[in-house]
Amino acid sequence: MRNLFYTLLISTLAYSTTVLSVELPSPVVSAEWLKSNLADVVVLDFRSDPSGFTSTPVYDNVDGKSSLTELGGHIQGARLADFNQWRVSRTIDGKKIDKLVPDEQTVTRLMQALGVNATDVLVLTVPGESYDEVDMATRAYWTLKSYGHRRMAVLDGGNAAWGQAGYALVSSPVPTYGAGDWTAAQFDKTWFADKSDVKTASEQGDVEIIDARPLPQYLGITFKAPSVTAPGHVKGARNFAPELQVVSSGIAQVFLPASHYSDILAAVSIETHASNSIVYCNTGHLASGAWFVMSEIMQVEGVKLYDGSMHEWTTLGNAVVSNVRSTK
Repeated sequence: MRNLFYTLLISTLAYSTTVLSVELPSPVVSAEWLKSNLADVVVLDFRSDPSGFTSTPVYDNVDGKSSLTELGGHIQGARLADFNQWRVSRTIDGKKIDKLVPDEQTVTRLMQALGVNATDVLVLTVPGESYDEVDMATRAYWTLKSYGHRRMAVLDGGNAAWGQAGYALVSSPVPTYGAGDWTAAQFDKTWFADKSDVKTASEQGDVEIIDARPLPQYLGITFKAPSVTAPGHVKGARNFAPELQVVSSGIAQVFLPASHYSDILAAVSIETHASNSIVYCNTGHLASGAWFVMSEIMQVEGVKLYDGSMHEWTTLGNAVVSNVRSTK
């Protein structure tokens, strides 16, 4: 009996060690780090076009070396997460507002369908060729953190950086995942803002408001996003454009060191020491990139994401500021 007890104890300790063996170095991990730790993490591949998960990458041979020129496929073992399912519509003040954060039951169902367990260490990846693709990972990160998951990171440069590093991208079919036990906690509003928060911040001027859209949309030159009904920005907002949040490395879009972001934000007159900042964009997608840079990479406390963003703000008739003529 005693031998059985010790056998069970050793097995339990070994299992615990396995679960907790990998430590994430930061909220952003490199392709090299992921390659070394791939067996100990669960990779979730977020994309708005699931067909790319099984497409074939294209390589050129330059000076005897194979070089990735056209992205396709996925990291071996990655699990396909259809990003379109991670945004929902609700009726707010009698108006249909799209692309909002799902409720905890929906997120639980999505994660369990991907076979994710509560103890899993997650690495979130995307194709990685554009800033809006990168922001699918940051939006998922914000959602999962708000629902209680902490042990996760974003793959820097996504699958593009993985392929450029010389690691294989495979085109195997989407597998069937066994149901996981991951369960969402109650939504934590620490990183969440709604329209009333934005209105108060705009009127009182004591909370920094950050517009994370391209500069032409911020200025009101154009408002190409079909979800937005008026050009311009929220009164008092300053612009942290998505083009400033990542830089090109080959075909991959990668993050910068925290110190670089400090310089960039200072250059656009955003005070990174300010607490309770609110970031927004058109639908809460690009804003997640700004939120991730400030909250996770720079470790600025109190940064909130306005989930409804300009889609909700303008649909519900709130005022915008524009100093130039729209070219719509």
